[in-house]
Amino acid sequence: MREVPRTRGWGIRLAFLAAATSGVAVFVNDLGVDRFDDATVYTTAKNGVAAALLFGLGALAAGRGAATRRGRPASPRARLGLVAVGVVGGSVPFVLFFEGLARASSGEAAFIHKTLVVWVALLAIPLLRERLTGWHLAAIALLVAGQAVLVGDLGAIGWGSGEAMILGATLLWAVEVVIAKWVLADFGSLAVGKARMGIGLLMLLGWLALTGRAGDLLSLSAGQWGWAAGTGTILSVYVATWYAALARAQAVDVTAVLVFAAVITAALSAVSDGAMPARPDLLALTLVTVGAGAAAAAGLRGRVREPA
Repeated sequence: MREVPRTRGWGIRLAFLAAATSGVAVFVNDLGVDRFDDATVYTTAKNGVAAALLFGLGALAAGRGAATRRGRPASPRARLGLVAVGVVGGSVPFVLFFEGLARASSGEAAFIHKTLVVWVALLAIPLLRERLTGWHLAAIALLVAGQAVLVGDLGAIGWGSGEAMILGATLLWAVEVVIAKWVLADFGSLAVGKARMGIGLLMLLGWLALTGRAGDLLSLSAGQWGWAAGTGTILSVYVATWYAALARAQAVDVTAVLVFAAVITAALSAVSDGAMPARPDLLALTLVTVGAGAAAAAGLRGRVREPA
């Protein structure tokens, strides 16, 4: 199988694929989580499925010598980075996000989570030496404005434990983006995805055991495991494409394009409800679409090829 070229152009394409997958995931997860009494149990089950699929893909790729990007043993520091990706990105924020989602409204949760691009931009400039141009600033402004319109009256948003948990998860995911960008210099995207989901799964299982809920995972019905299998499969596709995009393009470009997931989710919801979105929602989705396009343009205006 031919490897996807390591160019920014392909990074942007993969980012849109990740956004589409994320948009589907948000829509399906909203249905799936209602089938479970405990959001953390649901998260652990679907993440377990995703981890199993990624490790299966990793076993197939191992024969091609794809364990590290540069074809040489990774340094202890790089391996420590893999562990950090699993802890910072694959476990704690999932618990915070889904527990917070149970306490906050979905609109508030979506807006807070979509500020990820802002936090990544603030970290990427000093830590990753990424350049932000006028295109980037315009894209981020449009994306945030679109999300604000989609939520509605931001002034009426309350602030409680749920919102704090979701913000905490978002900040941890922003830190994960920076760590993953460093680690991807030594490891292939699939190896980083395996670390995120594998180590994260171990920590989630430990948390369930510590809180006395491990038995709930074992007592899931066949129908619940069916939902976990479906959403876990979608998650594995998202993780694989997300890291592949991040390995090829700037972190801020990939994260900005990811906000386009809101458009996919809205389209699926409209089809499910059998009704067109309201006029304010159409304005919001237009702003997000234009913003994602501006982010893509900003990414493509950079140099053509990333260093191998």
